[in-house]
Amino acid sequence: MSRPDPAALKAAVIALARAEGFESVGIADPATIPEAGARLRRWVDDGAHGDMAWMADTLERRADPAVLWPDIRTVIMLGLNYGPDAPPRPAPADAATISVYAQAEDYHDVIKPKLKRIARALLAAAGDGDVKVFVDTAPLMEKPLAAAAGLGWQGRHTNLVSRGLGSWFFLGAIATTLELPPDTAEADHCGSCRACLDACPTDAFPAPYRIDARRCISYLTIEHKGPIPAALRPAMGNRIYGCDACLAACPWNKFAQEGREMRLAARAENGAPDLATLSRLDDPAFRARFPKSPVKRIGRDRFVRNVLIALGNGPATAHALDAVAARLGDPAPVVRGAAVWALRRLARTSVAAAAPLYLTDEDDPHVREEWAAALSASGASPPDAGG
Repeated sequence: MSRPDPAALKAAVIALARAEGFESVGIADPATIPEAGARLRRWVDDGAHGDMAWMADTLERRADPAVLWPDIRTVIMLGLNYGPDAPPRPAPADAATISVYAQAEDYHDVIKPKLKRIARALLAAAGDGDVKVFVDTAPLMEKPLAAAAGLGWQGRHTNLVSRGLGSWFFLGAIATTLELPPDTAEADHCGSCRACLDACPTDAFPAPYRIDARRCISYLTIEHKGPIPAALRPAMGNRIYGCDACLAACPWNKFAQEGREMRLAARAENGAPDLATLSRLDDPAFRARFPKSPVKRIGRDRFVRNVLIALGNGPATAHALDAVAARLGDPAPVVRGAAVWALRRLARTSVAAAAPLYLTDEDDPHVREEWAAALSASGASPPDAGG
């Protein structure tokens, strides 16, 4: 039995992708992105990946798909629109702003089954071959591959931009041993525009097409595990999970349309939830509040840390102060430290009265540093501290 014509297989893949709801699909030759690997090495060498150690640990596999899988011949890249029904706007100061993509169901759970169905159908049509599916969880450089497949181009903010979908789409990948005709790479259409760079609250772009993750709010609220650098906290505002500032600023979003996949539609309760209420979540309540959300991947402690920083950037209401005070004795040091900072921001005169209740028995050095900074800012002397 002869293998179907590669062009016919490609047409079948496109039809299968459309049937699964993907708005864009393209074919990339994995050997055509060597410059992406070189850029990644420079980025890691500069330390711009922060404490995402897996970036360095998987560098060689990530830089060259053939190292990840020697038998790879083709990567099918797919784009699924999650565009919001209106341009995202920050929530009120006493409410939380959650990145658009995280207000819905976890995209991994939505996209991966679709990719598996397409992959199985492809192998059935081909009669042989092998496939692997990826959704942002393997050391595969999906954005350069998507650009090579013609889905869009990596904009000055390093994210992929599409002329038809703007910035609001997820990527999925199907790697295969089958050889399919590759598509033409998309040209860069950013021109001299700086909208995304200028929109970044924390100046995370040292130059166009370069991002320093250590200053990026998405990295700080999601990937960074310890205390968030104090100098960056005020610029975070009320963002508690991710940041859409650079994406939302892109002029190409004028062509974006609302996503059609209902499971990726934002849930009303995640639109602008009350910060004080979120700060009171313990671990079981956190898991119950975000059962199928990508938010749950950071865990309760990092999440409440983010919420407390947002409270510290908001109005000094009794509601906010009660919420912050309730976390000063939290079991998690990263939460206690954020609570001290928030108290300093909301009620500097209350720091001296609160310190003796908590600082004397505090054994975490980072939390002690937060108390010292808060007391210094309030002009008070530290209480006698034990051990």
